[in-house]
Amino acid sequence: MRLVHLLRAVSVEFGLRQAEFAARNSMHDTDVRALICLLDAARADEPATAGLLGARLGLHSAGTTSVIDRLERLGHVARVRDDRDRRRVLLRVEPRAIRLGQEFFGPVIDGLLAALDTFSAAERDTVRRFLTAAHVVLGAEGGR
Repeated sequence: MRLVHLLRAVSVEFGLRQAEFAARNSMHDTDVRALICLLDAARADEPATAGLLGARLGLHSAGTTSVIDRLERLGHVARVRDDRDRRRVLLRVEPRAIRLGQEFFGPVIDGLLAALDTFSAAERDTVRRFLTAAHVVLGAEGGR
């Protein structure tokens, strides 16, 4: 249970950092989670649509539209036509939002990477397997 409690503590700390970032940048906590979802989709080479974002955040279409509209007004997200299907609108995180995120979260990420550098490849693989399993369990428990 110590690992579960530690994972929960880490989740709380991440949430506090996200809330601080949101407050500093005139965003809602959900807006920050939306940006993370969109960045993750881009890294995975997934088309970032409003439907994908709503599903990942557990929002209905009106709530998803509100988040996208807020992020667009703040200059953090742009709606762009899909080059392959002009009927589809994709969401793109703007460079300004990426820069803000790097400035705020960069030191945290650097610290985490430095900590990981002290682990062997086998230890990192074990951590990766545990976090992947935790993600699957939490996703299943959350009704996804």
